[in-house]
Amino acid sequence: MFSFFFTLFDGAVRAGYHLVSGLAVALAPLAGGLATAAAIILFTVAVRLVLLPLSYYAIRGQAAQARLAPQVTALRQRHARQPDRLQRELTELYRREGTGMFAGYLPLLLQLPFFAVMYRLFRLGSIGGQPNALLSHGLLGAPLGSHWLSGAGPLSGQGMVFLGLFTLLAVVTWVAARISRNAAARQAAQAPAPARPGRPGQPGRPGQPARPGQPGRPGTAQPGGAIGMLMRVIPYTTVVIAAVVPLAAGLYLLTTTAWAAAERAMITRRISPGQPSPGQPSPGQPSPGRREVRPHSRSA
Repeated sequence: MFSFFFTLFDGAVRAGYHLVSGLAVALAPLAGGLATAAAIILFTVAVRLVLLPLSYYAIRGQAAQARLAPQVTALRQRHARQPDRLQRELTELYRREGTGMFAGYLPLLLQLPFFAVMYRLFRLGSIGGQPNALLSHGLLGAPLGSHWLSGAGPLSGQGMVFLGLFTLLAVVTWVAARISRNAAARQAAQAPAPARPGRPGQPGRPGQPARPGQPGRPGTAQPGGAIGMLMRVIPYTTVVIAAVVPLAAGLYLLTTTAWAAAERAMITRRISPGQPSPGQPSPGQPSPGRREVRPHSRSA
């Protein structure tokens, strides 16, 4: 079984090698010495285009999760001491909405084999019994198969190329995280407020939202404390990964992160067109702090 998967992966590496090499040859008249780097970018874009339908449904699932966040919080409070019932209630809630707790992770998981192929392309000295010609190509003087701390060191010209990559990757990651937070806040702001729980032994009173400051209110469903900090830091692990993989794999990470940010912005706008951003008034509603001016009627 394992030999089959290794054989399959070796075949994928060989196919990736011929694809990237062919793209580099085709782009050489236009890109010159940057042809192989441009081929890696095109390879990544092709992967994202193949995964586009899955990304669309994944982003829809994440939007549904944000919309259901107040209800999930209310269920966790109501059944805090009944974990089995809480799991059943959550499963039923997600089933009714056609989503799941792990919606949105499938495109990320499906990208891992392609990232692994890119990693191996610039780690192997030979592919298919032939010398790996891709290792002789570079980006602005830095070999595409080099690492940040290898060669002349982090403060050399090669190190500056890596630092530029890290900076761009951090900026793109920040933009992607901001788009994701704004989309989640917009969905949560439009979600109905959960019912305020009643007294012990009495059911909650529907139609009465939780009072401001109480957990479960839309807009306050984001986790705080250590969990919230962890959720804000996790996206930047791509920068750490880029520091320990070949430059070519870091370029793959930069391209796919930038694509994901643009993809989320466009798909979110398509899912919820014309919806106001958090903190902005809805169409036809006066802005906060501004008095509505009504025309004075004159008597004849």
